[in-house]
Amino acid sequence: MTARPAGPAAAGAELALPGVEAGRLTKEWFTTTELAALRLPGLPVTKRGMNFIASRDDWAEQRFEGVRWRHRQGRGGGIEYHWIVLPEAARLAVALRHPQGEAPGPSVGIATRQSMADAYDRMPSHRKAKAERAAAALDQVAALEHTGSPTLVAMQRVAAATGIARSTLYEWQRLVRGAPRADWKYWLAPRHHTEGAADAPFTPDAWRDLLGDYLRLERPPLEACLRRLRAAATERGWQIPSYRTVLRRIEALPPEIVALEREGEEALKRMYPAQRRHVNVLHALQAVNADGHIWDVFVRWEDGTIGRPVMVVFQDIYSRMILSWRIDRTENRHAVRLAFGDLVERYGVPDAAYMDNGRHFASKWICGGTPTRYRFKVRDDEPLGLLTGLGVEVHFTKPYSGQSKPIERAFRDFAGDLARHPAFAGAWTGNNPQAKPENYGSTAVPIEIFRQVVAAGIAEHNARPGRRGGVALGQSYQAVFEESYARAPIRLATAEQRSHWLLAAEQLLVKPDSTVELLKNRFHADFLVRLRGTRVTARFDPDALNARPLLVYGHDGAFLGEAPCIDDSGFDDVGAAQETARRRRAALKHTKAASALLGATPLHELAAMTPALDAAETGRAPVAPRVVRMLAPRTHGSAALRLEAEPQGQSEEELRVLRALRAAHGGRPALRAVADDDTGGA
Repeated sequence: MTARPAGPAAAGAELALPGVEAGRLTKEWFTTTELAALRLPGLPVTKRGMNFIASRDDWAEQRFEGVRWRHRQGRGGGIEYHWIVLPEAARLAVALRHPQGEAPGPSVGIATRQSMADAYDRMPSHRKAKAERAAAALDQVAALEHTGSPTLVAMQRVAAATGIARSTLYEWQRLVRGAPRADWKYWLAPRHHTEGAADAPFTPDAWRDLLGDYLRLERPPLEACLRRLRAAATERGWQIPSYRTVLRRIEALPPEIVALEREGEEALKRMYPAQRRHVNVLHALQAVNADGHIWDVFVRWEDGTIGRPVMVVFQDIYSRMILSWRIDRTENRHAVRLAFGDLVERYGVPDAAYMDNGRHFASKWICGGTPTRYRFKVRDDEPLGLLTGLGVEVHFTKPYSGQSKPIERAFRDFAGDLARHPAFAGAWTGNNPQAKPENYGSTAVPIEIFRQVVAAGIAEHNARPGRRGGVALGQSYQAVFEESYARAPIRLATAEQRSHWLLAAEQLLVKPDSTVELLKNRFHADFLVRLRGTRVTARFDPDALNARPLLVYGHDGAFLGEAPCIDDSGFDDVGAAQETARRRRAALKHTKAASALLGATPLHELAAMTPALDAAETGRAPVAPRVVRMLAPRTHGSAALRLEAEPQGQSEEELRVLRALRAAHGGRPALRAVADDDTGGA
């Protein structure tokens, strides 16, 4: 069969590809020209490239003639290759295009290694034992052949040693011919007689429609999908196998595709392990990570209010030692700024910081100027934040991803151990609604006592020996940090840099009257006269906005002077929100591509196939009831209206009035006005 040129037109029209009908493969053997035209993943799209791959990988090895390759019959001759010689990704693509959902292997109807392994894993232990015994016998034969023994001699020796007939050994060898040695037990596992039902007739269009119905986020049960399919198959003449056979087909699908289509991308991500990062290549203070923690303890603040405190913590990634922390009513940028200031004052400036994606950590006061800061719109002229101005490389962790934040391990220790300190008895809230203690809310810890207990607890946490995580190897986190810190190159902050964590920064416009306005406060200095209409960077202390002047810097970072406050006003917090997230694994992209190869019927086509009700059926009048029970209306007033059939013996005038009343009540039976003492003839 001659392949069409593999150009853009041919790639977009699978009907023209060799061995492909209606988007599905109809053959198992292919020439290199035909394989190139299929445009399989990871393989060349030219005949020359495919010939190179076949030669490099020795597809035409002599002992695999008839299994992996064969001489092509017909005019022109040449060689044809079985799909099993292809790399794994290409085999998966071929299997998904096969009319039965799977292309047959050397002697078993299951195509892929994964499906073989899954089928083997579901077998009972006695069948696995038989397969392993057979594989061990063939291993002995292969070992003897490797030493130079002829196959016949090897078979005789293994048969004599194991008691297995030579004919059985030859049959086993035939079954595994062409299969990897590590997979022999999968091919040799005894098959139940009903497993051949997987090859039962299944119309390809019906299989596609079933996939389209089953593989969707609503996760319909297979039984319901199969009922809808059988209803459509009756009028279309489709062949549908039994439920058990269909179930085996579904179970043979790649699990990552099923997870993606029925549960979404997050479910697919959970199927892949989280990244494990080694800290051996780091040193103390090279990288830190920061996060906030809400304590499960009620405290009483200085003003008498009661609440759960929040702690902002910076931790050394190399040693896992807690370096600095601040406790406040809420997680805010001031606490982040002061906690980082404590870190720099005590130890120095880290090279990198891995920050939580919360708004206060991603604030422009903290990370302004960071290209990957997503919490706010990044402007070219925005002032540098605290960390950015000190040359700290900022990274943001994934939302709701504890694996990317090593500090979460310390928080678990605090929540499970320190939060239940005897000094907090009666103030502990429980770490979840189910764990709420009986004495919940009975007391609140004074904030000063709380700070003292937490400070002592963190010191003990750092100094506790016998740590096994990271590079501790039985030492304490503090010992590991101090040992590395003594040898590491440390950047210390200058007196000028101290203002970076003591003062916040904001971009301000110099107004025509030579003033700048910040949070409803006006500031002025003589040097601002020549800067009217331009923007400057002002650094200030948010906690003493009126008491301290602004430190004014130019756009290039040069210090221009101080501008005192000329109007006093209140301080108002400023913030914005945006979230950082980084995702997409390469596996997600590849899985989506593989899912597209299934050829599932689109949902809009499935909906169009739903049989419409016959117009005659929908227009048919309802069946009249045999027994009619009349409903009497409620009575009102001193004279009630009672339900009655057409009265007898009434005058024409009375009948006319009663018919008018009946018409006024929507055609209901006639009504008769009776007096309070009228019993209606009872």
